[in-house]
Amino acid sequence: MSKHYFKSALIAASLLASPAFAQVNLTAETASSGGSTHLSAAHLTEIAGTSGVANIQLAEGQTLTNSLQNVAEGSTDIASTPHILPFLMSRGVGPYGKLGKEKGAELASNLRSITPYTLGIFFLYAFDSKGINGWDDLEGKVIFNGPPRGGALNNARTMIELITGLKDGDGYTGIQSNWGQATAVITGGEPDGVVLPELFPNSRTATIGSAGKITAWSMPKDIYESEAMQKYMKAPGSASVEIPIADLQKNMGEDWTFVSEDGTFRALATIGGDVVNKNMDEELVYNLVTAYIGSLDALKAKAPFGETVSYDNPAWGMCGANPMKYHKGASRAWEDAGYEVPDCAKDNS
Repeated sequence: MSKHYFKSALIAASLLASPAFAQVNLTAETASSGGSTHLSAAHLTEIAGTSGVANIQLAEGQTLTNSLQNVAEGSTDIASTPHILPFLMSRGVGPYGKLGKEKGAELASNLRSITPYTLGIFFLYAFDSKGINGWDDLEGKVIFNGPPRGGALNNARTMIELITGLKDGDGYTGIQSNWGQATAVITGGEPDGVVLPELFPNSRTATIGSAGKITAWSMPKDIYESEAMQKYMKAPGSASVEIPIADLQKNMGEDWTFVSEDGTFRALATIGGDVVNKNMDEELVYNLVTAYIGSLDALKAKAPFGETVSYDNPAWGMCGANPMKYHKGASRAWEDAGYEVPDCAKDNS
């Protein structure tokens, strides 16, 4: 048992033993099942109930742009979100364009983080039968790069351009489909290669892997370390990630082969977390997050990707241009459990 887990478990046990500990009713919204966002919210719902902290009514399959606004407005208690959404809300742009800058900034100022996670990691992969030899071999190829619109498509296109100099429609042909059809499009053989945010593994990579041998390529080290790429990976909602090839190979199995120059897989990650309104009671948030931290080992064990999505890294992607701060109760819970929360990620208001 890790020292973090042991200390958190003791704190959670002391909470349960307190006769003054009162259970409350909360609402939460998250995405459809199968990813890190849903798993985090579903686990929080479970552990909050079993530990006696709160009864959480969880609505699944929600549009997270709306869920985030609901929390900011106070009509929902907890929501899952990629961190790019609070940034866009704070400026009144993108899906929050109708709010305007002033109203968007006002609402975004109500949001506070409680837990972290990785939503997906962008990288290039292809069936071996396609004969692709890596990032330098994309010119003239057909690349599946996401849904018809949104952050995933923008990230994939930007990554390809920064790494290869090629633009969608001018150097390679990008094709898109909605997320529900992505697996069928890839296994159907139309694209030569794929650049999508994936987990190691998720349901899509598991299905695709069963259809044939696949090779995945790390971002080239010189590109990864370049000023342009480092700047891009520090944008709100993004982070750089390095994972030992051996760990990926163990998680993904013999259907997948991972390639890098030096045994380290480098990529762009999309990050986010569960959020609450800043006005949620501090002790309630502390108790919720303490119970969550105390059960992190159980959370990670619930999915094959559990160890690779940074559920236990509250510093992940915070600070810089990311406007999100941790709720005071949350940062106290993480620190009491032995984790480091950067000062720039704390709510000092």
